[in-house]
Amino acid sequence: MAWSALKPFHIPVMKVGGLGNRTPLAIGGFGCASVVGTSLFRSSSSFNRSFAPAFASLSTATSSIKECVKTEKAPAALGPYSQAIKVNNLVFVSGVLGLIPETGKFVSDNVEDQTEQILKNMGEILKASGADYSSVVKTTIMLADLKDFKKVNEIYAKYFPEPCPARSTYQVAALPLDAKIEIECIAQLP
Repeated sequence: MAWSALKPFHIPVMKVGGLGNRTPLAIGGFGCASVVGTSLFRSSSSFNRSFAPAFASLSTATSSIKECVKTEKAPAALGPYSQAIKVNNLVFVSGVLGLIPETGKFVSDNVEDQTEQILKNMGEILKASGADYSSVVKTTIMLADLKDFKKVNEIYAKYFPEPCPARSTYQVAALPLDAKIEIECIAQLP
């Protein structure tokens, strides 16, 4: 059956807000609308029998299982959070500090050493998840002092191959344990 042969049907409307406006749930002539994961198909038509199965998957939500990533080769989480979480084909790495994994102490008090240690720790977390630096698509850097931006960039550039990940950098009022820097990232699994 050709699309042009489909008969027009009534588009359900819903009240939006408290203003009494009425808004269509869907526009077009495909014969279905999706509201909170529920498909509304035009009943008693050949469309329902012919095309509904093809469109049914459009409104079906896929479930994904999140998996905790943990490695002894990076500092343990300082609170009720994971070093990283894998979901579907992404890895979300929590903020990493420049702590030595075995001692839980900062490698030193300067931003260069902390940056280097953070990126080593992050590499171990990425490896434990099945990713690496080239898999990283987004990083966020939090600095205690934005004047350290240039020093951090010099070290950061050694770890991320072209094309470099998207990135945001912020100066923050304070970081856990009075750190000079914290970095988090998102990576895509191969």
